[in-house]
Amino acid sequence: MKEHFKNGAAICIGSAVMGFGINYFNTANGLAEGGITGASLLLKYMFGWETGFTNFAMNLPLFLVGWKVLGRKSFVYTVFATLMFSLFVYIFRWFRFPMNDLLLASLYAGATVGVGLGIVFRYGGTSGGTDILAQMFKKFWGWPIGRSVFLFDSLTILLSLIYLDRERAMYTIVAVFIGSRVIDYVVEGTAKGKAAFVVSRYPELISERIHQELERGTTFFYGKGGYSDSDKKIVYCVVSRSEVSRLKKLVLETDRQAFVIVNEVFEVIGEGFTPVQEKL
Repeated sequence: MKEHFKNGAAICIGSAVMGFGINYFNTANGLAEGGITGASLLLKYMFGWETGFTNFAMNLPLFLVGWKVLGRKSFVYTVFATLMFSLFVYIFRWFRFPMNDLLLASLYAGATVGVGLGIVFRYGGTSGGTDILAQMFKKFWGWPIGRSVFLFDSLTILLSLIYLDRERAMYTIVAVFIGSRVIDYVVEGTAKGKAAFVVSRYPELISERIHQELERGTTFFYGKGGYSDSDKKIVYCVVSRSEVSRLKKLVLETDRQAFVIVNEVFEVIGEGFTPVQEKL
């Protein structure tokens, strides 16, 4: 019950941020949006129909798909998020901020909607519409949610050319792209650290120095050299971004012929990084 309350409150906040952003930046500056929300905005521009009502009505058929794809818990969260988003779009309908600079408007529109939708995704819901399809692609094919949303939303924006001029349609694409990147940051986290693979003649010595000098743990992977056909121990460790230069210096001091691969890590849970209890 406590978890449901926490998730419901977060989804409500995310939906409010989205609803505010749609009115304050998109509608105020004649920008469209992707997915069902974009279609609802287009209907508002063309016929004056209220965005909140049309958004919820157009989502109803997709809920039937969502029931089978998302599962009961996520489906309930999705219906709740869609209802809350539609409600907040209606509540904030008088909040407008017309801007002379459409580029600035599109940047703020994308960032605001991205933050709101990212919060909704992070706590198990979607805003309905193409977001349900994005969850499908994430579940079955492992596509990043932001990329899927950007793909589907771009198709909707093409339809907005029925009413919008090309300039506003292009700025809308900027907003949707920014939003897709912000969604991924909110859902997956920004880069928290670096992961390093070290192939060396002295893996035990390098591992020991990492333990003592960086106070980081290491793991050994066992591999075989493709050219030499010899067995190798590969040292794997995760460090903070500020420790990368120390790690490389340490490795090269130990073995000038070492081979080091460094990758970004978007989220690290465990001792020395994000405590486990904060993720529960």
